[in-house]
Amino acid sequence: MLPPNLDQRLAARERPPGRPVMKQRWSRLLFLHWRADPDLLRPLLPRGLHLDLHEGTAWIGVVPFFMERIRPTYLPAVPWLSWFLELNVRIYVHDEEGTPGVWFLSLDCNQPVAVTLARNLFFLPYHHARMHSGGTIAATTYHCRRDGEEGDAVFHYGPKGDLAIAEPGSEQFFLLERYVLFSGDRHDQLFSGRVHHAPYRWAPATCEKWSSLPIKWNGLIEPNAIPESMLWADQVDVDVFPIRRLGTPI
Repeated sequence: MLPPNLDQRLAARERPPGRPVMKQRWSRLLFLHWRADPDLLRPLLPRGLHLDLHEGTAWIGVVPFFMERIRPTYLPAVPWLSWFLELNVRIYVHDEEGTPGVWFLSLDCNQPVAVTLARNLFFLPYHHARMHSGGTIAATTYHCRRDGEEGDAVFHYGPKGDLAIAEPGSEQFFLLERYVLFSGDRHDQLFSGRVHHAPYRWAPATCEKWSSLPIKWNGLIEPNAIPESMLWADQVDVDVFPIRRLGTPI
Protein backbone atom coordinates (compact mmCIF):
# COMPACT_ATOMS: atom_id res chain seq x y z
CA MET A 1 0.00 0.00 0.00
CA LEU A 2 1.47 3.31 -1.13
CA PRO A 3 0.09 6.83 -0.58
CA PRO A 4 -1.14 8.77 -3.62
CA ASN A 5 1.47 10.43 -5.78
CA LEU A 6 0.90 13.74 -7.54
CA ASP A 7 -0.02 12.04 -10.80
CA GLN A 8 -2.81 10.12 -9.04
CA ARG A 9 -4.06 13.32 -7.40
CA LEU A 10 -4.18 15.07 -10.75
CA ALA A 11 -5.80 12.07 -12.45
CA ALA A 12 -8.69 12.23 -9.98
CA ARG A 13 -9.69 15.57 -11.52
CA GLU A 14 -10.17 14.03 -14.96
CA ARG A 15 -13.71 13.28 -16.06
CA PRO A 16 -14.46 9.57 -15.52
CA PRO A 17 -15.95 7.44 -18.30
CA GLY A 18 -19.67 6.85 -18.51
CA ARG A 19 -22.68 9.06 -17.91
CA PRO A 20 -23.40 10.95 -14.71
CA VAL A 21 -26.51 10.02 -12.76
CA MET A 22 -27.01 13.47 -11.22
CA LYS A 23 -26.20 17.10 -11.80
CA GLN A 24 -25.93 19.73 -9.10
CA ARG A 25 -24.32 23.02 -8.16
CA TRP A 26 -22.31 23.66 -5.02
CA SER A 27 -21.92 27.27 -3.92
CA ARG A 28 -20.60 29.48 -1.12
CA LEU A 29 -18.39 26.70 0.21
CA LEU A 30 -16.51 27.25 3.45
CA PHE A 31 -13.67 24.81 4.18
CA LEU A 32 -12.53 24.86 7.82
CA HIS A 33 -9.73 22.48 8.76
CA TRP A 34 -7.78 21.48 11.83
CA ARG A 35 -4.70 19.31 12.10
CA ALA A 36 -5.57 16.03 13.81
CA ASP A 37 -3.77 13.17 15.53
CA PRO A 38 -3.61 10.32 13.00
CA ASP A 39 -3.90 7.77 15.81
CA LEU A 40 -7.32 9.21 16.72
CA LEU A 41 -8.59 9.15 13.14
CA ARG A 42 -7.40 5.73 11.98
CA PRO A 43 -9.91 3.79 14.14
CA LEU A 44 -12.71 5.66 12.32
CA LEU A 45 -11.79 4.09 8.99
CA PRO A 46 -13.03 0.79 7.59
CA ARG A 47 -10.66 -1.89 6.40
CA GLY A 48 -9.36 -1.02 2.95
CA LEU A 49 -8.97 2.72 3.53
CA HIS A 50 -5.95 4.57 4.90
CA LEU A 51 -5.37 8.10 6.11
CA ASP A 52 -4.12 10.46 3.44
CA LEU A 53 -1.49 12.80 4.89
CA HIS A 54 -0.07 16.06 3.61
CA GLU A 55 3.58 16.38 4.58
CA GLY A 56 2.93 13.97 7.43
CA THR A 57 -0.17 15.78 8.71
CA ALA A 58 -3.74 14.48 8.98
CA TRP A 59 -6.65 16.91 8.74
CA ILE A 60 -10.29 16.99 9.78
CA GLY A 61 -12.65 19.38 8.03
CA VAL A 62 -16.02 21.05 8.57
CA VAL A 63 -17.59 22.21 5.30
CA PRO A 64 -20.91 24.12 5.18
CA PHE A 65 -22.24 25.04 1.75
CA PHE A 66 -25.29 25.46 -0.48
CA MET A 67 -26.65 22.63 -2.65
CA GLU A 68 -28.50 23.96 -5.70
CA ARG A 69 -30.26 22.65 -8.81
CA ILE A 70 -30.00 19.02 -7.68
CA ARG A 71 -31.57 16.72 -10.25
CA PRO A 72 -31.24 13.41 -12.06
CA THR A 73 -29.34 13.92 -15.31
CA TYR A 74 -32.37 13.78 -17.60
CA LEU A 75 -34.93 15.54 -15.39
CA PRO A 76 -35.41 19.20 -14.45
CA ALA A 77 -34.72 20.66 -11.03
CA VAL A 78 -37.73 20.96 -8.70
CA PRO A 79 -37.97 24.11 -6.54
CA TRP A 80 -39.06 22.43 -3.29
CA LEU A 81 -36.54 19.59 -3.59
CA SER A 82 -33.50 20.76 -5.52
CA TRP A 83 -32.22 23.59 -3.28
CA PHE A 84 -31.07 22.93 0.29
CA LEU A 85 -28.21 23.31 2.75
CA GLU A 86 -25.56 20.76 3.61
CA LEU A 87 -22.70 20.59 6.11
CA ASN A 88 -20.20 17.76 6.17
CA VAL A 89 -17.45 16.59 8.50
CA ARG A 90 -14.69 14.86 6.58
CA ILE A 91 -11.30 13.24 6.78
CA TYR A 92 -8.97 12.48 3.90
CA VAL A 93 -8.16 8.95 2.83
CA HIS A 94 -6.89 6.74 0.04
CA ASP A 95 -7.58 3.16 -0.95
CA GLU A 96 -5.14 0.28 -1.44
CA GLU A 97 -4.38 1.47 -4.98
CA GLY A 98 -3.51 4.99 -3.85
CA THR A 99 -6.71 6.66 -5.05
CA PRO A 100 -7.19 9.83 -2.96
CA GLY A 101 -10.64 10.68 -1.66
CA VAL A 102 -12.90 11.68 1.21
CA TRP A 103 -14.39 9.67 4.05
CA PHE A 104 -17.40 11.50 5.48
CA LEU A 105 -17.99 11.19 9.21
CA SER A 106 -21.35 12.91 8.76
CA LEU A 107 -23.41 15.03 6.40
CA ASP A 108 -26.12 17.28 7.85
CA CYS A 109 -28.94 18.35 5.56
CA ASN A 110 -32.28 20.16 5.87
CA GLN A 111 -34.00 18.25 3.06
CA PRO A 112 -35.52 14.97 4.39
CA VAL A 113 -35.93 13.44 0.93
CA ALA A 114 -32.25 14.04 0.16
CA VAL A 115 -31.26 12.47 3.48
CA THR A 116 -33.23 9.31 2.73
CA LEU A 117 -32.02 8.98 -0.86
CA ALA A 118 -28.37 9.57 -0.01
CA ARG A 119 -28.44 7.05 2.82
CA ASN A 120 -30.03 4.35 0.68
CA LEU A 121 -28.46 4.97 -2.73
CA PHE A 122 -24.97 6.16 -1.81
CA PHE A 123 -24.62 4.66 1.71
CA LEU A 124 -23.56 8.01 3.13
CA PRO A 125 -24.04 8.98 6.82
CA TYR A 126 -26.62 11.73 6.32
CA HIS A 127 -28.48 13.30 9.26
CA HIS A 128 -31.50 15.56 9.22
CA ALA A 129 -30.84 19.00 10.66
CA ARG A 130 -32.62 22.29 11.08
CA MET A 131 -30.66 24.74 8.98
CA HIS A 132 -31.08 28.25 7.65
CA SER A 133 -28.94 30.84 5.95
CA GLY A 134 -28.90 34.48 4.95
CA GLY A 135 -26.73 37.36 3.89
CA THR A 136 -24.85 37.69 0.64
CA ILE A 137 -22.01 35.93 -1.14
CA ALA A 138 -19.61 38.41 0.47
CA ALA A 139 -21.07 37.93 3.97
CA THR A 140 -22.99 34.69 4.47
CA THR A 141 -24.74 33.61 7.67
CA TYR A 142 -25.30 29.89 8.18
CA HIS A 143 -26.92 27.98 11.06
CA CYS A 144 -27.11 24.22 11.63
CA ARG A 145 -28.66 22.20 14.46
CA ARG A 146 -28.64 18.42 14.05
CA ASP A 147 -31.75 16.61 15.25
CA GLY A 148 -31.05 14.92 18.57
CA GLU A 149 -27.94 16.98 19.35
CA GLU A 150 -27.40 20.06 21.49
CA GLY A 151 -26.24 23.43 20.28
CA ASP A 152 -26.20 25.36 17.02
CA ALA A 153 -23.24 25.47 14.67
CA VAL A 154 -23.12 29.08 13.46
CA PHE A 155 -20.94 30.49 10.70
CA HIS A 156 -20.55 34.05 9.40
CA TYR A 157 -18.16 33.98 6.48
CA GLY A 158 -17.11 35.25 3.08
CA PRO A 159 -14.15 35.44 0.68
CA LYS A 160 -11.15 37.66 1.27
CA GLY A 161 -9.00 38.62 -1.70
CA ASP A 162 -8.74 37.41 -5.26
CA LEU A 163 -9.82 33.97 -6.41
CA ALA A 164 -7.20 31.45 -7.50
CA ILE A 165 -6.87 27.79 -8.48
CA ALA A 166 -4.89 25.66 -6.05
CA GLU A 167 -1.34 24.84 -7.06
CA PRO A 168 -0.80 21.06 -7.40
CA GLY A 169 1.08 19.75 -4.39
CA SER A 170 0.06 22.65 -2.14
CA GLU A 171 -1.86 22.37 1.11
CA GLN A 172 -4.85 24.04 -0.53
CA PHE A 173 -4.79 21.50 -3.37
CA PHE A 174 -4.71 18.63 -0.84
CA LEU A 175 -7.71 19.98 1.09
CA LEU A 176 -9.85 21.22 -1.79
CA GLU A 177 -9.25 19.05 -4.83
CA ARG A 178 -11.12 15.86 -3.94
CA TYR A 179 -13.16 14.04 -6.56
CA VAL A 180 -13.67 10.58 -5.01
CA LEU A 181 -15.88 9.68 -2.07
CA PHE A 182 -15.84 6.40 -0.21
CA SER A 183 -18.78 4.91 1.67
CA GLY A 184 -19.80 1.62 3.24
CA ASP A 185 -23.05 -0.29 3.61
CA ARG A 186 -24.31 -2.19 6.66
CA HIS A 187 -22.60 -5.35 5.39
CA ASP A 188 -19.20 -3.62 5.51
CA GLN A 189 -18.97 -3.50 1.73
CA LEU A 190 -16.96 -0.49 0.58
CA PHE A 191 -18.02 1.67 -2.34
CA SER A 192 -16.45 4.56 -4.20
CA GLY A 193 -18.09 7.32 -6.17
CA ARG A 194 -16.74 9.98 -8.50
CA VAL A 195 -17.71 13.57 -9.09
CA HIS A 196 -16.42 15.90 -11.76
CA HIS A 197 -16.27 19.69 -11.79
CA ALA A 198 -13.90 22.46 -12.75
CA PRO A 199 -11.11 23.05 -10.22
CA TYR A 200 -12.26 25.19 -7.33
CA ARG A 201 -11.61 28.92 -7.51
CA TRP A 202 -10.75 29.70 -3.92
CA ALA A 203 -9.75 32.57 -1.68
CA PRO A 204 -8.84 32.84 1.99
CA ALA A 205 -12.02 32.96 4.07
CA THR A 206 -12.91 35.61 6.56
CA CYS A 207 -14.92 34.12 9.44
CA GLU A 208 -16.55 36.36 12.01
CA LYS A 209 -18.11 33.23 13.51
CA TRP A 210 -17.18 29.59 13.05
CA SER A 211 -17.99 26.33 14.83
CA SER A 212 -16.31 22.99 15.46
CA LEU A 213 -19.48 21.65 17.11
CA PRO A 214 -20.23 19.26 14.20
CA ILE A 215 -17.02 17.41 15.09
CA LYS A 216 -18.38 16.87 18.61
CA TRP A 217 -21.65 15.57 17.16
CA ASN A 218 -19.57 12.71 15.76
CA GLY A 219 -18.32 11.67 19.18
CA LEU A 220 -14.94 13.36 18.86
CA ILE A 221 -13.31 15.98 21.03
CA GLU A 222 -13.72 19.46 19.60
CA PRO A 223 -10.50 21.20 18.55
CA ASN A 224 -9.43 23.72 21.16
CA ALA A 225 -8.11 26.21 18.63
CA ILE A 226 -9.29 28.29 15.71
CA PRO A 227 -9.23 26.52 12.33
CA GLU A 228 -5.71 26.23 10.97
CA SER A 229 -6.99 26.56 7.42
CA MET A 230 -9.98 28.70 6.39
CA LEU A 231 -10.81 28.67 2.68
CA TRP A 232 -13.78 29.91 0.65
CA ALA A 233 -14.66 28.47 -2.76
CA ASP A 234 -16.83 29.84 -5.54
CA GLN A 235 -19.67 27.87 -7.09
CA VAL A 236 -19.03 24.82 -9.27
CA ASP A 237 -21.36 22.79 -11.47
CA VAL A 238 -20.97 19.11 -10.59
CA ASP A 239 -21.61 15.83 -12.38
CA VAL A 240 -22.16 12.88 -10.04
CA PHE A 241 -21.33 9.40 -11.31
CA PRO A 242 -22.69 6.04 -10.07
CA ILE A 243 -21.03 4.43 -7.08
CA ARG A 244 -19.29 1.10 -7.54
CA ARG A 245 -18.04 -1.63 -5.25
CA LEU A 246 -14.46 -0.95 -4.31
CA GLY A 247 -12.17 -3.14 -6.35
CA THR A 248 -14.44 -3.45 -9.39
CA PRO A 249 -13.39 -1.79 -12.65
CA ILE A 250 -14.89 1.53 -13.73
